[in-house]
Amino acid sequence: MEIKGLPKERSRFLQDFAASWMSKMMHCRNPFPLSDRLDAKLQSVVSFWERLKRGENGMPFSDDLGVPALFNLPGNPFLLSASASPERYRFEFLSESLRREAALGRFVDEIPANSNFSYLRAQSSATIEAAEPTLFHLTDLSGYRFSRALLPLWGNGQVNMLLGAFDNVQVSCS
Repeated sequence: MEIKGLPKERSRFLQDFAASWMSKMMHCRNPFPLSDRLDAKLQSVVSFWERLKRGENGMPFSDDLGVPALFNLPGNPFLLSASASPERYRFEFLSESLRREAALGRFVDEIPANSNFSYLRAQSSATIEAAEPTLFHLTDLSGYRFSRALLPLWGNGQVNMLLGAFDNVQVSCS
């Protein structure tokens, strides 16, 4: 198919480019891919998550995660339970440094937007859809600087929990 008004070779180039771009976009399963190089705190949490896996499973089971172990993890860990319908995420565990900004038992959509939990619903949804770890990263250009990892846990036939951690918690002025 030619594009009207363009020379044949230019039209073909644009069609090939569009096909290549669409092919790459269709293979994008994870909009928040985990980086190959992580901060030591986040890497420690990812390594902990990897050790929880059984055999060849792609992710650990949520019943293998002992909440007491979270107290010993670096990276200001937190734990979210996930419900599919309606899609909501509830705080089940928060490290001490995060308790000023969220409360246990509250849903993510019930807390005010702040730097530490900005775009958490989007990242949580992407983690569940991709069924693999995700990384959200803010740079100095945003006024904040931190990375947040979310790691899925399987239970009841679906991803039902997300283990989260930060490399650097931003202190709220409010």
